[in-house]
Amino acid sequence: MNTELFIAKRIFSIKELGRLSRPAVRVAILSIILSISIMIVSMAIVTGFQKEIREKVIGFGSHIQISRFDSNSSPETEPIDKNQTFYNTFQSAEGIKHIQVFATKAGIIKTDDQMEGIILKGVGSDYDWSFLEDKIVEGNILQIKDSLRSKDIIISKIIANRLKLKLGDSVRMYFIGKEQAQPKGRKLHITGIYETGLSEYDKLFVIADIAQIQSLNKWKPNQIGGFEILIDNYNDLEKVSEYVYKNIPYDLNSKNIKQKDPQIFDWLSLMDMNVLIILILMVIVATINIISTFLILILERTSMIGLLKAMGTRNNSIRKVFLYTSMYLVFKGLLWGNIIALLFCLIQKYFGIITLPQESYYLTEVPIHLSFLHIFLLNAGTILICFLMLLIPSYIISKITPVKAIRFS
Repeated sequence: MNTELFIAKRIFSIKELGRLSRPAVRVAILSIILSISIMIVSMAIVTGFQKEIREKVIGFGSHIQISRFDSNSSPETEPIDKNQTFYNTFQSAEGIKHIQVFATKAGIIKTDDQMEGIILKGVGSDYDWSFLEDKIVEGNILQIKDSLRSKDIIISKIIANRLKLKLGDSVRMYFIGKEQAQPKGRKLHITGIYETGLSEYDKLFVIADIAQIQSLNKWKPNQIGGFEILIDNYNDLEKVSEYVYKNIPYDLNSKNIKQKDPQIFDWLSLMDMNVLIILILMVIVATINIISTFLILILERTSMIGLLKAMGTRNNSIRKVFLYTSMYLVFKGLLWGNIIALLFCLIQKYFGIITLPQESYYLTEVPIHLSFLHIFLLNAGTILICFLMLLIPSYIISKITPVKAIRFS
């Protein structure tokens, strides 16, 4: 029989708690409930926000892009041959999910009374529509065939609203080449309208058949702007990027999405610091409260400590009694805190009760990403820190002498 645990259970019984320790115990449990709940919810929201924004950025630009090696920062690059030796190799390489062709060209959409600068992104029949398909608010995705040049395009809701365009309209676009004195015009048909919430991309990109860009640039059918690579796991981005770079010709260059849009990913990384500050503050609050309760319990049970010592009980055994009692408070608080946090996260995830202004946050509702590894680490870390912090005040017990303790009672 575990004597220390038996005594600890008797101490923690509400009936056995003193007038001073009873409210302190309730406050300690409440503080732990609030701390772990806030930590889990904060982690779920921040990781959810990072995941949603990252997926939107990758949806436009893929994980890795391969293009001509030059210092030109323009969206228009020199053409490369589609028939590269690495094309089939990458299709079956470990970690690579898909490879597709693309090309971009800057242009202007003009209506009767307005005009808007855009980037026409040309895609082929091998394009993975899984991202944009979910973002189509009107119409359909493009049906692209290698044997036929399509005049259909997909524009964003922002562009449609600015230029007062709607599904089914025909629009005139103008493009200027490097060696052209006069702009080239194309009349294209709006077959879909998308909305991702990333205004920096939505106000620029128009999706079209890559054959349109090949025609405008006077490229051959086998000439493209570059390749886009999608990978299986974002966490393998650096490893796959290194593999791709080593296996492409010397005149080609590859950039991953972090290198292409560093400002966005730096911004997302800053959120980790915010979460870290919240975690530290919540752990401090929880530990201060549990230590205070621990000391109150010792103060109230001074006579019991003296009596146990007089009966020959060792200091370590008495310390265990109070450590068991305090850790029981921690576990009870963690249990209810986890239940409350998970209920909130699941309700928000599936019902979206808390909304956001999309123009400011790029999302229409607070995102939630639950990771059981994060939840486990938060709980394990809280338990470990609370236990280690309780070891220090527990040494007070060794300073209590039986004579003074019994006389104090």
